[in-house]
Amino acid sequence: MKQKIIALPRLDRLSPTMESTALKLMEETGELAQAIGKFRGMNGEPSCPKESQVMESILQELLDVAQTAVTMMFVLEEQYNLNIDEAVTKHIEKLIGKEYLTK
Repeated sequence: MKQKIIALPRLDRLSPTMESTALKLMEETGELAQAIGKFRGMNGEPSCPKESQVMESILQELLDVAQTAVTMMFVLEEQYNLNIDEAVTKHIEKLIGKEYLTK
């Protein structure tokens, strides 16, 4: 199974809640969609920036989405005592069960 391992930090000087983080996740996802829309010419602007610039923007927005998702995982661990490692294992098992992955 090919993997991309990305370790993102717990952010300092924030007091996120599940609700505030969910809203932030939606905001960041919207920014990602906006960057993709710009690449596809769906933003209504007459000219499209260079593909490399748009792809860099998409990558940055995707990392913002990932960071916010990781922040929510920290919230779930610290405030609700959930075990993210166990959840990841179950998630991978689910993907194998749906045949999205092979062992």
